[in-house]
Amino acid sequence: MLRAVLKKNLKIWEDCLLHVEFAYNRVVHSTTNFCPFEIVYGFKPHTPMDLLPLPLQEQVKVDAAKRAEFIKKPHDDTRRNIEKKSAQYAKQANKGKKKVIFLPGDLVWLHLRKDRFPQLCQSKLSPRGDGPFKVLEKINDNAYKIELPLNIPM
Repeated sequence: MLRAVLKKNLKIWEDCLLHVEFAYNRVVHSTTNFCPFEIVYGFKPHTPMDLLPLPLQEQVKVDAAKRAEFIKKPHDDTRRNIEKKSAQYAKQANKGKKKVIFLPGDLVWLHLRKDRFPQLCQSKLSPRGDGPFKVLEKINDNAYKIELPLNIPM
């Protein structure tokens, strides 16, 4: 955004930084459906002057409980929007994947990574997998104890 504002006047970037920051913080984010100003302050300022504190004689007495509720509502809405968007991203990322769970006694193939098994992965043309190996114990859905032969070090 800063590059678009500056164009070829690279020496004035410090002067433009505050304006770009204000403009960025006024834009509604697609995940939260709020702009950062709304989340932090509870309202969307039109100008930077709206962010300045009011003089003491002009400040309006607001009940603390009402003010806290006023600030909590956007935070709760933001949390719900983020959780909803995260669920949508997870659904899209996991589309077409099936969950595979192994039980003790099942036979599995292992992917031999170069950093874990350097002596077995010396050539690009050698097989990337080895097995089948027996599952000894399920730790969780992504971790298992496998019975490895003695010639494959862990």
